[in-house]
Amino acid sequence: MKSNENNTNNFELEKWFSSQLLGEVLFSYKGNISPSLITEILETIENELGKKEEKMKIKKRVYNILVEALQNLYHHIDSTPQEKLSLGERFIVFIISKDGESYRIITGNFIKINKVRLLKDRIDQVNYLSVEERKALYKLILNNQEFSEKGGGGLGIIDIARRISTDLNYNFFRYDDEYAFFALHVEI
Repeated sequence: MKSNENNTNNFELEKWFSSQLLGEVLFSYKGNISPSLITEILETIENELGKKEEKMKIKKRVYNILVEALQNLYHHIDSTPQEKLSLGERFIVFIISKDGESYRIITGNFIKINKVRLLKDRIDQVNYLSVEERKALYKLILNNQEFSEKGGGGLGIIDIARRISTDLNYNFFRYDDEYAFFALHVEI
């Protein structure tokens, strides 16, 4: 379980964002998410990956995880704490970088405090599974068509986890009494 729950109300988004810009940053973004933005990000990253001398298998894995991470952000985002931040209703953070032999995808968004425990437990459960068990769980949910009201049945986190050999790293930073900032770190 790779998590950190920061329970203080002094989360500084700009400072955190700057601290995540490590290695060779291929793309970074903070702002509102939309279907057209997802398309733009995917096209940009596909072009950037095309310039890299990597095995096609690695490029495909990075791209597929990127697609799932962006879809998760778009479909599972909570509104942003507007009274304190003027960031837009569907604010996200997204960074993809290369550091040595590894690619790093970092996503972040605000979530309601009452959703933190459920999301933490879900990620911890997935992290507990072996890569083979993650693949089997993914197929089980997909074959049984157990989908949530948002359409995925929790497949996003499982799909990302089954494509990597490490645990999903995550942080929850308490923003105020109603919101936390959720950051997901995936290393490929």
